[in-house]
Amino acid sequence: MGKLKIGIIGGGGIAQAAHIANYKKHADRVELVAIADVNEQTLRYNTEAHGFAHTFTDYNDMFAQVELDAVSVCTPNKFHAPAAIAALRAGCHVLCEKPPAMTAAEAVEMELAAEASGKILAYGFNNRYKGRAQYIKRFIDNGEIGDIYAGRVTAMRRNGIPGGVFVNKELQGGGPLIDIGVHMLDLALWYMNFPKPVQVMGATYQELGTKPFETVPTPWDYRNYTVEDLAMGMVRFENGATLLIESSFIVHMPNHTNNTVLLHGTKGGCDFKTGAVFQNKFGTVVDITAPKLPDPDSHQLQLEAFIDALEGKGEMLSTPRQGVIVQQILEALYRSAETGEAVNV
Repeated sequence: MGKLKIGIIGGGGIAQAAHIANYKKHADRVELVAIADVNEQTLRYNTEAHGFAHTFTDYNDMFAQVELDAVSVCTPNKFHAPAAIAALRAGCHVLCEKPPAMTAAEAVEMELAAEASGKILAYGFNNRYKGRAQYIKRFIDNGEIGDIYAGRVTAMRRNGIPGGVFVNKELQGGGPLIDIGVHMLDLALWYMNFPKPVQVMGATYQELGTKPFETVPTPWDYRNYTVEDLAMGMVRFENGATLLIESSFIVHMPNHTNNTVLLHGTKGGCDFKTGAVFQNKFGTVVDITAPKLPDPDSHQLQLEAFIDALEGKGEMLSTPRQGVIVQQILEALYRSAETGEAVNV
């Protein structure tokens, strides 16, 4: 088997750090052949830095002119679905950055395109590959947590507005919820075996991002800040479980960041932040602290899993159907925040 021919759609920050750099670590297995980006300066940089032989401002031209085995989709969220669907229809396997799309309907279209093509469609839920995430998952899969009936998802930053497209609702679909909250939401759903959501309540707030801050750096354009600062919500599932969600780019709180999944089961509980498992054993309460685990780059592990899957040596941890469920919850949270009412899924 020759080297896999790889294309990149969107050559910005996440493409540079999480995809291109990690593909290059496997130059004996893959070849970075082509890149598409609407920004010609970005294309020039990638050509000079990474040696792409083919560059395009339109990914449709890339598919028409270059034979590829797989692509990474690293565009702003608005373009995830059309780019991924075009790639699948062109016969390419796809690793698409999170979130899957802008809407649940788009995520379903992506799922159908993957089924029709017979190609892999995986999403950039890299936290599943972290050592402590895998450690906790083993406890859950072994039945030591029992049935998970409640939990909390937290992806909070005290002052962490990323700027750029991340504050543009038209391009991203939202702010912290769809950008960083999606990671912890996905992790919780993965632990819970993706139960069917039935009702969602949500609220969003835009109190700080639209104001200048004199005491801290302001890399974002607060005059054109169109996403939420803070999102909060609750999801109720068909099996009776509930999940609380909170996510912020900027909010007054004691810690700089707080990212975790805390779940409660009939036999125990778990905390992703610390990797701890909580149980009642031997007539007392027991906290099982995670051993010091190796912590390799989860993006690298995810990309290695993608290459393995392309070579028929394994499967990706994420599936198109899981992407649909994640997107259903995100969309319902935002819709509930807009209407002030619970949304049935």
